[in-house]
Amino acid sequence: MSLPNGRRKYLYGGTREEVRRKLARALGAQETGSLGDARGRTLGEFLDEWLRDIVRPSVRVWTYRGYEVHVRRHIKPAIGRIPLERLEPTHVQAFLNQKLAEGLSPKSVRYLRGTLRTALNQAMRWGFVARNAAALVDGPRVQRFEIAPFTPEEARRFLTAVKGHRLEALYTVALAIGLRQGEALGLRWQDIDLEMGYLRVSRQLQRVDGKFELVEPKTPRSRRTIVMPPIVIRSLRDHRDRQFQEERPGGSGNSLGLVFTRADGEPLDGTVISHDFHRVLGHAGLIQRRFHDLRHSCATLLLAQGVPARVVMEVLGHSQIAITMNTYTHVIPELRRDAAERMDSVLREPER
Repeated sequence: MSLPNGRRKYLYGGTREEVRRKLARALGAQETGSLGDARGRTLGEFLDEWLRDIVRPSVRVWTYRGYEVHVRRHIKPAIGRIPLERLEPTHVQAFLNQKLAEGLSPKSVRYLRGTLRTALNQAMRWGFVARNAAALVDGPRVQRFEIAPFTPEEARRFLTAVKGHRLEALYTVALAIGLRQGEALGLRWQDIDLEMGYLRVSRQLQRVDGKFELVEPKTPRSRRTIVMPPIVIRSLRDHRDRQFQEERPGGSGNSLGLVFTRADGEPLDGTVISHDFHRVLGHAGLIQRRFHDLRHSCATLLLAQGVPARVVMEVLGHSQIAITMNTYTHVIPELRRDAAERMDSVLREPER
């Protein structure tokens, strides 16, 4: 379509009907003066505007910084000078290939594509571009990380190994109710009701500019209330008593009211926890795993006990049930077999 300044704006679509609808919307926007014009704006300039006006006011600090690093260190130096309206899928593909050649992992490159795709979606909404060049390019294939959940016997052996450990309750919480590490380290005593047996996940601990801060959970569904198993309640009671004995008169530690802290009351560093976790595994004679595999172990053990996937999703705080099912597909065949056997027991005529 032709613009009043003599320039032409190109519209793209998968079908003639889609292009027709886009043209009708563009003509309507042109009549009302709301049709965006990216003339003279480079991709880099648009990304700066997007970060300032859209991202910073609407996301957590940690999320914003991730986007900002992607833009500043990677996207702008490579393709930031390209005029926004002239950005093509070939430019994006060359950019992704360049980053892979520089040694970035396929997962990191996919994140870069995701940032660019999100930004260009906003450019489409503003009418600056007619199509999303990043959406028309496939990201590199990422090898799925194999999870290593505990078997029931390994889980019991692990809990035996941490018996009496200063952070026994932390490991018990991570294994029995599947909290993410940041969620567990961000627990406050005000989030826990030991009498009623409830635990509320409302914050997670992160290090921002070298300082520990309590920030919003990963997703809205991550904010959740969990019914604690008795083993968790007992462990937290013992931990509370131990923490009270550690408190020093006149000390200023644990100003955040955290459940899990260092002996001096300061927040725990996730890296320190991971190292300690690996030592515990070694002492217990268990193969090395990531701390996050305690969360996977929780989900696997629940599913293996016949707990509905929807309930497991709520416990873990997944945003969609598809995430739960896709992550733990290794448990599904056993569940299907169990379902078939249960159905058979219901329908089979009793033997005479």
